[in-house]
Amino acid sequence: MAPALQQPTPSETITIDASSESNNVTITGKIYTRVRLATKSDLSHIYQLFYQIHEYHNYTHLYKATESSLANLLFKENPLPLFYGPSVLLLEVSPTPFNEPTNEGFKPVLTTFDLKFPVVEGQVEEFRSKYDNKNDAYIAGYAFFYANYSCFYDKPGFYFESLYFRESYRKLGMGSLLFGTVASIAANNGFVSVEGIVAVWNKKSYDFYINMGVEIFDEFRYGKLHGENLQKYADKKEKNDQGSC
Repeated sequence: MAPALQQPTPSETITIDASSESNNVTITGKIYTRVRLATKSDLSHIYQLFYQIHEYHNYTHLYKATESSLANLLFKENPLPLFYGPSVLLLEVSPTPFNEPTNEGFKPVLTTFDLKFPVVEGQVEEFRSKYDNKNDAYIAGYAFFYANYSCFYDKPGFYFESLYFRESYRKLGMGSLLFGTVASIAANNGFVSVEGIVAVWNKKSYDFYINMGVEIFDEFRYGKLHGENLQKYADKKEKNDQGSC
């Protein structure tokens, strides 16, 4: 279930240091957030965020994506119905309120968070939102998911591929908002589950998903056929095709 959302109210304390020299914005008091569906204008930010989660897990050597390949994956000319193809939700933050959302396929979710400590946006230009004309909105994190299917159910569910926040925006409760929004989309649109991989070594992440209501199945192990082992099957097919000539 998505967390209860509040409509923005005027912030009591906002401190902004947006000088070009520091490239910083410091937000105190309240921070305004918007969760929305990513658009093609977000490609450069998505590419950077996907790289950062690989960096967090020390997997940058496995990162093969380019902005062009991500465009082909996420924003096809003839896309699948909403939420059936690869989908990215972005969580944006701002020291000032967001405008009320207009009619869209997915209505952006607006809320506010009371800050217990200042939040510093240290990459103002790199992560400034390109979504609309609001120039003090910044990309804080994302959720990446898509429809999956199982013989256990007669309807699709969501495969929750990853959730990631830039370092400045961790430990603020925003992960619950973003994951809860994905769960709300699933529940309200006839999807039967939200499932994915939970890293057992990351206790904070593990506990987070447990607290969000995720059930862990210890009797199953994650398996993956990829790389050279996968390509062996392609080679076998080629040999079989040559042998049939």
